[in-house]
Amino acid sequence: MTAENLELSVTRLIDAPVATVWKIATERMAEWWCPKPWTVEIIEQDWRAGGRSAVVMRGPNGEEMPHEGVFLEVSPGKRFVFTDAFTTGWHPKGPFMVGTMTFVDEGGKTRYTGSARHWSKEAYDQHKAMGFEQGWAVVAEQLAALAEAGK
Repeated sequence: MTAENLELSVTRLIDAPVATVWKIATERMAEWWCPKPWTVEIIEQDWRAGGRSAVVMRGPNGEEMPHEGVFLEVSPGKRFVFTDAFTTGWHPKGPFMVGTMTFVDEGGKTRYTGSARHWSKEAYDQHKAMGFEQGWAVVAEQLAALAEAGK
């Protein structure tokens, strides 16, 4: 299986300008990053290539899912790319995915796309079985609701 076959993605047209969506996406992550009733605690988001990305997602029944990784790219107003294949200082760890969030202007609105590329068919299948499409679509909807209310 090739890398192209190991990508999952969702897209949504948000009725708000890119600058608004980007600002909310990066400054108000705790409000949209997890499908409700899950919540997220932002430990650190160092918005630069090589910067730490650390969060803890919490479920309604006490579940905790810590995520530790780094940003590979941060292009303000365009996209950010992160991975769990490294921790800060480029220390390798067991990779699951590379996530990419893109923000593209479409006539004053924003085409948001969230995608996840996986190293293995097993990781791809696991993420799909975890409800990637539904979960990431809900997250996109939550981001859209915030951006459309704040435009």
